[in-house]
Amino acid sequence: MTAYLIRRLFQMVIVVFVVSIFMFFLFNIAPGGPLTGLQQQQRRITAEDRARIRAQYELDLAWPWRYTRWLVGWPDGPVTIAGNQYLADMVVGCYMEATPEEGGGCIDTVTLAEVPQLHPAVKSSRGIVFGDFGKSTVVQPGQPVFGLLMSRLPATLQLQIPSLLLALLVGVPLGIYSAVRQYSKFDYTFTTAAFIGSSMPTFFFGLLFILAFSVIPSLNQDQFPWLIALPPGLQKAVRPYELAPGWPTINPGTPVDLFLHMLMPVTVLTIINVAFWSRFLRSSMLEVLRQDYVRTARAKGLREALVINKHALRNALIPFITVLVLTIPGLFAGAILTETVFAWPGMGRLYNEALQRSDYNIALAFIYVTTILTVLATLLGDILYAVVDPRIRYS
Repeated sequence: MTAYLIRRLFQMVIVVFVVSIFMFFLFNIAPGGPLTGLQQQQRRITAEDRARIRAQYELDLAWPWRYTRWLVGWPDGPVTIAGNQYLADMVVGCYMEATPEEGGGCIDTVTLAEVPQLHPAVKSSRGIVFGDFGKSTVVQPGQPVFGLLMSRLPATLQLQIPSLLLALLVGVPLGIYSAVRQYSKFDYTFTTAAFIGSSMPTFFFGLLFILAFSVIPSLNQDQFPWLIALPPGLQKAVRPYELAPGWPTINPGTPVDLFLHMLMPVTVLTIINVAFWSRFLRSSMLEVLRQDYVRTARAKGLREALVINKHALRNALIPFITVLVLTIPGLFAGAILTETVFAWPGMGRLYNEALQRSDYNIALAFIYVTTILTVLATLLGDILYAVVDPRIRYS
């Protein structure tokens, strides 16, 4: 097991490194960026101002050097060995570019000797390997990306943890019961509902819930005062409100207010997870129930509950573990569409906002952390395989 873990950890480091290269390169060639707004203000700024702003975001450096500075904070100047500087005249970027009318090209290059002056250490990232993700350029200019991520993480966990627990408590028993009662009326009803639930996009359920439980009731409370209108979005209210005319006033930030704002997004996430997980577990359970050892257990006279819970379920959980452990990155990444629809201030909404506004430091940090959590989740899944199935051994 030890040798296997060491080998897997080495593979994980390579995977994360390769993914970081590809995602940095793709964001580098993607349209947009912090200078997008300057494209329509070229008549108002000089070439020197544009060059200064490019240097502020390290866009004056070639993308391979930007990547190494983003990864490990290097190069931060000439290579110094025993007090002697080397490669000081090495060109690593272009400070000022010629306009298309001037024929294009680079007017003023950037050398390693100029890097400390253009990009002082106090304004530069120490590298994501050391936990420094840089600073936001658009969403909240100048704010550390790590602080922004940590400020949004509690709101994401507030949605993800309850929805995952509810999905497990509901989806697993439904999938097992549907497999055991195959071709029954319950099975047909369940599979139809699960198919619809897994086929519909998340934002559709979100908008449907807002329309059905917030918009329509609030518009018809004059005629039907007993209708309850739930909060349509946000994490908490900004002013006192009532669910229905004559009901007690709910103040912002109270436990009741927080629960009511969680109700619809948590329900949407739970429905999606229940629909997918229950169908997956039903399929896995049906495959196990057809195995010879299950028929043998029944032929020996074992009670049906013992056959299902001890012999069939444990083996059916093996492929389900893969699906389950991959929810770990979701605890950090959040539900992008659900958080956006309900204006929930979580990680998913922050990532969506960073993409829309071309704040690539936030987007890169988000994908990097999600990648690490994904490879760790797959490793945890492999370990759990051996726990669930004694036949699996890693040597």
